[in-house]
Amino acid sequence: MSTTTTDAVPALASVEDTIEQFREHGYLADRKLATTVFLQTRLEKPVLLEGPAGVGKTQLAQSLAEVTGRRLIRLQCYEGQDESKALYEWDYGKQLLYTQILREKIGQIVSDAADLTEAVDQISAHDSIFFSERFLAARPLLEAITSEEPVVLLIDEVDRADEALEAVLLELLSEFQISIPEIGTIEATHLPLVVLTSNNTRDLSAALKRRCLHLFLDYPSPERELDILRSKETGLQDALAARLVEIVRGLRELELRKAPSISETIDWARTLAVLGVDELDATLLSDTLSVVVKYDRDLRRAGEALPKLVDPNAVVPEGHDHGHGHDHTHDHPHPHGSDHGDDDVDGREARKAKDAPGRHDTDYYGAPGGLGTSRKVTPGQGDRSFAGRGARKRPL
Repeated sequence: MSTTTTDAVPALASVEDTIEQFREHGYLADRKLATTVFLQTRLEKPVLLEGPAGVGKTQLAQSLAEVTGRRLIRLQCYEGQDESKALYEWDYGKQLLYTQILREKIGQIVSDAADLTEAVDQISAHDSIFFSERFLAARPLLEAITSEEPVVLLIDEVDRADEALEAVLLELLSEFQISIPEIGTIEATHLPLVVLTSNNTRDLSAALKRRCLHLFLDYPSPERELDILRSKETGLQDALAARLVEIVRGLRELELRKAPSISETIDWARTLAVLGVDELDATLLSDTLSVVVKYDRDLRRAGEALPKLVDPNAVVPEGHDHGHGHDHTHDHPHPHGSDHGDDDVDGREARKAKDAPGRHDTDYYGAPGGLGTSRKVTPGQGDRSFAGRGARKRPL
């Protein structure tokens, strides 16, 4: 219903200029990423960025908005999200309010109706009044299409959305338009720069990928991640920052539920700088490990690996890898609480020796001449015993 305007992006003159512009706004883009962004501005196609969480996918869209001077509109996807939360929904409250206000006018319209059917027909002729754009509540996708100024549209974590919403996106990504049954097709006033991100929690459809320029973002190289730390001015000494990057990369190689992101590496560097450290040691890093590791199981696993990551030559005593202060060997011959000094003693033979007949003398109760046969309890003793027990108070 609107006329689409093609908007050039003069801020990005070339791939090299894209790298420089993003650097000035605090985002260090490598050449592959800069090439993809530059092509997006020239080919007017959406960009789909896939990769693990925390590699800068969302930040790219924010930096793109800053570089191009456009407003950022963000659609955060989640499981169970329906199209009304992403596209549009009717403002039923506003429709009802207008109906109440115009009640007298509606009465005039149907005053000459012969019966109820004719009255309904006369009212239905005015449906378009209540299903017009004035009663339409725009959500992020429709807002990006109808904006009076060029925008950057971020569709974040599209892999979390249901496939039904993914299908709704196809028309927008290919034609930059949205179809509303009650109104018709609304075309973009200005073509938005669209960035979709995915953390690969599920496979996206081929139809969606076909409509986008695609790029997989992985964790950066050590040199580039160190450059990112330097650009954020964390306050950590350069040598310590370089060592910290190596340790974080070692943590990412562990089978963690969530690997440390780049932003968490920056937070860890700032944390260590605030503590005024001048040397990285396993104890200090373990005390601040929760800055980059967010799950209890991951904390234990990362804590076990830290000594080796800090010092590859560190020797961890066998049997104490978990840092709990006790041996986890399950086939130890000694029962709990026994003497562990002699590893050659067979516990079963020791218990068998204690069961040898005749090992008790005559004073042992139950043995011949012991308490079990020679001593009797008199009635007086029994009465005194139970009387004393009955007088005893139960602990509260």
